[in-house]
Amino acid sequence: MVARCVLDASALLVLLNNEPGEEQVRNALGIAVMSAVNHSEVVAKIVERGGTLKMVATMLDPLRVDIIPFDREHAMAAGGLRAVTRAGGSSFGDRACLALAATRQLTVLTSDRAWRNLDLAIQINVIR
Repeated sequence: MVARCVLDASALLVLLNNEPGEEQVRNALGIAVMSAVNHSEVVAKIVERGGTLKMVATMLDPLRVDIIPFDREHAMAAGGLRAVTRAGGSSFGDRACLALAATRQLTVLTSDRAWRNLDLAIQINVIR
């Protein structure tokens, strides 16, 4: 698979919840990657809502999204984004997603409208 975009946790949750913008995420399946940090956020949200890890695997495994380990390169890139994203309230998970996009030079799919205001050299597609 040649990745062409990075999914933020919010984008994957839009798909799982059949919310507006889900078609854009569905169209990215098979060409999307996701940081292990953001994947963990999605797992946590499903479990928080009463799901089991078995249910999570049943829901997420068929989606054809490669999960990329959060390694030293991504940790450095995410840490470097702290100063430029702090004012917008970006979380560690947000920076993990953006760092993956930056290191791979890929577009991000997110439902987080606040990302429109980020002044970064990363293409961000807000899906709703």
